[in-house]
Amino acid sequence: MEQLAQRVIEQISKVVLGKSREVHLAVACLLGKGHLLIEDLPGMGKTTLAQVLAKVFGLSFQRTQFTSDMLPADLTGISIFDQEQKTFVLHKGSIFSQLVLADEINRASPKTQSALLEAMEEHQVSIDGVTHELPSPFFVIATQNPLFHSGTNPLPESQLDRFMMRLSLGFPSVEAEKQILLGDDLKTKLSSVETVITTDQLSAMQEVVATITVDEKVLNYIVALCQVSRTGDFSGNPLSPRAGKSILAAAKAWAFIAGRDYLVPEDVQAVFESVCEHRLDAGAFSLDNNANLSRQIIEQVDIFAP
Repeated sequence: MEQLAQRVIEQISKVVLGKSREVHLAVACLLGKGHLLIEDLPGMGKTTLAQVLAKVFGLSFQRTQFTSDMLPADLTGISIFDQEQKTFVLHKGSIFSQLVLADEINRASPKTQSALLEAMEEHQVSIDGVTHELPSPFFVIATQNPLFHSGTNPLPESQLDRFMMRLSLGFPSVEAEKQILLGDDLKTKLSSVETVITTDQLSAMQEVVATITVDEKVLNYIVALCQVSRTGDFSGNPLSPRAGKSILAAAKAWAFIAGRDYLVPEDVQAVFESVCEHRLDAGAFSLDNNANLSRQIIEQVDIFAP
């Protein structure tokens, strides 16, 4: 199965050029059963990453452009009375897809944002008092513009906490940008990408990730990192137990991609910034993933501490 994960990354990297670390993290987020928030400037490849992930994993895909006048029903769907059948029929919204791209989520109203985040947490939606299960697997990629852009509504800390990871793709390298400028258009690139695994295989991979062995020393290391964020002299927000669970799940997925069935502290360090920085500092935004608060915590905790 680890070979399948490497094939997935190879296919994605054909389209998302020069972003190996970010691709690995995005795949780890999906394998860890989390949801992904991508914050970046327009035109940096956020939508491209979502589309190629859906193609490679063979997932049903829907993109929804969030706007200031968008209503929750536009996302979840609505029941409409059918005159012939004399009953209400559900017209499903874009949330009923295995991979949902919520584009520019911070341009929508807080009420619409909450509707999406409730679906992410519960994996179900309630429409007119009836509960509807969402597809499995269910993976949300939300994009947002930097908060200094006009027309944005920042996500509260409690809602940011629902995302396992936050990434920023950043500007491409010189060589990667040359390839982008001279390469084919996105539609042509996506047509060259293969669907590597089936939905059943993805579910099986997620189950294997969940069984990755965790030594108590590594578990203590994760707890120690979270404890540092809760001390009185730390300037960021404290990490919740939910954040700790996200660190563990993401680190397991990282180890799986690396071909191991056990966790090492370096796996935790590899995912820590992406899992924790948006929790530690909700307003942080950097094109080079310069996550200072996360690094401060890592530097304060000895890997081999009891």
